[in-house]
Amino acid sequence: MTKGQTLESMSPELLRVVERVRRDPHARQRSLAYLIDIGALRRSYTGLRKGAAVGVDGVTKAAYGEGLEGNLQDLHRRMREMKYRHQPLRRVRIAKGKGQTRPIGISATEDKIVQGALREILEAVYEPTFRECSYGFRRGRSAHDALRTLNCVVRTGKVSVILEADIQSFFDSVDRPLLRKMLEQRIADKSFKRLVAKCLHMGVLEGEEFSRPEVGTAQGSIISPILGNIFLHNVLDVWFEDEVKPRLAGEATLIRYADDFIICFEHARDAERTMDVLRQRMDRFKLKLHPDKTRLVELRRPSRNEPGGKGPKTLSFLGFVVYWRRNRQGPGWHLSWKTRAARLQRAISGITDYCRSHRHTSVASQHLALKRRIQGHFNYFGVNDNTRCLSALVFQVERAWYKWLNRRSQRSRLNWERFRALLRDYPLPAPRVYANLWID
Repeated sequence: MTKGQTLESMSPELLRVVERVRRDPHARQRSLAYLIDIGALRRSYTGLRKGAAVGVDGVTKAAYGEGLEGNLQDLHRRMREMKYRHQPLRRVRIAKGKGQTRPIGISATEDKIVQGALREILEAVYEPTFRECSYGFRRGRSAHDALRTLNCVVRTGKVSVILEADIQSFFDSVDRPLLRKMLEQRIADKSFKRLVAKCLHMGVLEGEEFSRPEVGTAQGSIISPILGNIFLHNVLDVWFEDEVKPRLAGEATLIRYADDFIICFEHARDAERTMDVLRQRMDRFKLKLHPDKTRLVELRRPSRNEPGGKGPKTLSFLGFVVYWRRNRQGPGWHLSWKTRAARLQRAISGITDYCRSHRHTSVASQHLALKRRIQGHFNYFGVNDNTRCLSALVFQVERAWYKWLNRRSQRSRLNWERFRALLRDYPLPAPRVYANLWID
């Protein structure tokens, strides 16, 4: 189920599917396509984000909504008559850091509506079977929950080594025939599978260049997260919990958020053996572990008498650097987090670019946009022990804002005293803990 979706918001027909799956989670579902009715399409349209990027047809949500009921009736008719065709994705590239970019596929508004309706059904079918180790794109679960689980597992004192893994270009590497076989294990409805296939086998338009990839699910599309979860549920979660974990000498815990995952081990020998078989497992499903970013990290709790203020090793997970930090009061150590340098620099660069390109808009408009960007960053990275990184972001934002406000005109110059007065009238968000990771 999606983040905002509850049992109360589901249609009676979809609720019956949920109950059927709960009674027998592994039974094949033979009738699903009928659930994509006008109501399902309308719910999907309502859930679309306002102001979202448009696809190749240039139609916005607002424009599609001007004749919403007629458009939904026409879309439903074409789907029922098997005349619906998915339009090509519009591919854009966003900065990833160190000069790299990440390709993002943007679907047309009508295709987003179809994908949202399909996702609603897929989540109802698969949610009861997903394992507890999976946190990404699931109702009531978040990246902060994954980090809290890591903290709880490490606090038991039974973690000495952590396998930090990175799958290279996961969404672009998903093998479609293998994914279809996984879907067939749970879904027997041919019409429904045909619609899912249309969301997989579409063209891609990047600038003026058209291509038709044979592998992968488009990162950025509405349906990709649930399809990725289904794929890794079969490739990783079930395999580790049912086959690997029982054969280990000590305790082990898998924590996965979408395609980012770590495995905590009590014994180093278990970690080494699992790393060897994990590469073979990924190769079997045509996935590759990044050779430089996949490693074993010794994250044992430091001894009380260990010198220094930080533990010996650090771990990178979900945009954070995870490390041991000495307690401020009393002896001992605790697990701590700080923003990865690349993520912090990306946020600073993005806000600096905004200040430069919007320096001639009103100060009130700039302030509102900066507040939104900073608050969005704080909502995720505002965790325990990370206020120094949050303060660094605010400091750099103030410098960038001051610099580009000074370039609005050649006649008057804005000195720091006047800028401080401006900040009193237009304050930026204050660094603080927005998500407590130390709670159980």
